[in-house]
Amino acid sequence: MSYIPSTYRVLNSDSLPAYLSTKLPKEIILGGEPSSWKVDEVGDGNINLVFIVSGSQSTIVVKQAIPYVRAAGESWALSLQRAFFEYNTLKLEYENVGRSLVPDVYFYDESMATFAMEYISPHIVLRKEMIKGKKFDSLANDIGTFLARNLFFTSDIGLNAKDKKELTSKFSLNHELCKITEDLIFTEPYYDAERNNWSTPLLDEHIYHIWSNKELIRIAMKYKYKFMTEAQALLHGDLHTGSIMVTKDKTIIIDPEFGFMGPMAFDIGNYIGNLIMSYTSQPAHIKNKNQLKDYQTWILEQINDTWDKFVSEFTQLWNAKQEGDAYPNEIYQQKTMKKSLIIELQYDFFRNVFIDTLVNAGMEINRRVIGFAGVADLKTISDENERAYCCHHALNIGCYLMLNASKFNTIYDVSDYIRSSNGEVKYEN
Repeated sequence: MSYIPSTYRVLNSDSLPAYLSTKLPKEIILGGEPSSWKVDEVGDGNINLVFIVSGSQSTIVVKQAIPYVRAAGESWALSLQRAFFEYNTLKLEYENVGRSLVPDVYFYDESMATFAMEYISPHIVLRKEMIKGKKFDSLANDIGTFLARNLFFTSDIGLNAKDKKELTSKFSLNHELCKITEDLIFTEPYYDAERNNWSTPLLDEHIYHIWSNKELIRIAMKYKYKFMTEAQALLHGDLHTGSIMVTKDKTIIIDPEFGFMGPMAFDIGNYIGNLIMSYTSQPAHIKNKNQLKDYQTWILEQINDTWDKFVSEFTQLWNAKQEGDAYPNEIYQQKTMKKSLIIELQYDFFRNVFIDTLVNAGMEINRRVIGFAGVADLKTISDENERAYCCHHALNIGCYLMLNASKFNTIYDVSDYIRSSNGEVKYEN
């Protein structure tokens, strides 16, 4: 068991008001006496306790880490220090991206592994809304902007070397949650691990074939190594449609407890992988063929537009940068240097991120179908045969992206491939 401070105790709806009354900054006024505050425990994730606390004037969210993985029980111990990393990731995201996309945070209490943040309303979890077939006008622009700004300003391209190395050192201790990622995404889906938990035996043969595919395993091991060694930028670490809150025209990104310094393509690939699983699940959720085609087309547009926005925003920041020791301005702004050099450098950079994004998207798909933590898009399909077909479709895409990432020239080629794919069982070699 990891270290637990002697003052630590697990909070509940009854004990939280008295605790908050001594911790909230003076400028955060809930209104009324603490005994009158309404407290609801709403955490439905795998790891933490989450409370909504309402007074007569305002509402906040309080999040507490507990010393184990909530979805697994006390047998899976986990450090309380993850609250520190989530709080500090949120603070940096807020600075880099702005209040329009990230909630404000109010305080952090190390002894209780607890922090409070802005209550986001009337936003609803994106995954739930996508299962219902709802569209969001600003989603691709918002997520593309979030990815570009957060990754740029914490990378060696946008940050001086000293600050970048200090940032890397600060987040290097989030090794326990990185270990979860390393196991659940890069390792366990590729062998008969005890925690694997696919939703129907109709997938057995497909999964056994994945386990016997040496090239898939080689790629998985290569990208696990990249994940463990490439500290390119500060990642959200768990960016998917369940960690995004939306309204018709607004987007908020939450839950970065897996925040660490890693490869940029991991965040981008995770998000795109979840969009793809939404795509493959929709035939089970939308029965009208015209509505299904329309919504799946919208999902593919999200994939295209998110990538395009990420590239355009990141490029704009790069071209205007004043610091950042990687790709220094002094080199490609020399009078004797052709202007095309920066374009060539940027092309090489984004090409590498693009290929890695597709592989990470594929690995996210495979792990959600095979591994410990599935997605509601697929898991909530009640008919077993229909669920199996949608899962086969997801695995077909996931494996194909891993094996063929470098063959795609543009994100539009990827969308064309997805559009032409289906859930007929295919064993990629």
